[in-house]
Amino acid sequence: MNNILSDKDCLTDALNAQKYATGHYNEFACEAATPDVRACVMSILNEEHKMQEELFDEMHSRGWYKTESAEQQKLDTTKNQFCSCQSSAGGCQCK
Repeated sequence: MNNILSDKDCLTDALNAQKYATGHYNEFACEAATPDVRACVMSILNEEHKMQEELFDEMHSRGWYKTESAEQQKLDTTKNQFCSCQSSAGGCQCK
C-alpha cells in the first residue's frame, strides 16, 4: 500500500505540531524558575511562533487555510473588551 501524504497533509501536520509545541513552550515559560531559563524558553517560543507563522502563511497562500474577515463591529467590541481587561490591570494601551 502506498501511504504518501499530500503537500497539504504535510503542511497541516507541521502546523498542528507547531501549535502543540508553542502551547507547551508557553506553559514552560510561565513556570520557569529563573530569569535565565525564562529568557531561553521565550527565545525558543519566539522561534516556534515564527515557524508557525510561516506554515500558516504558506497554507493560506495556497488556499488550504481559509480565514473569514471579521465585521468591524465585532473587532471594535473585542478591542474594547481587551482594553477593559488591560485597564483594570494597570492601564490601557489600546488606541
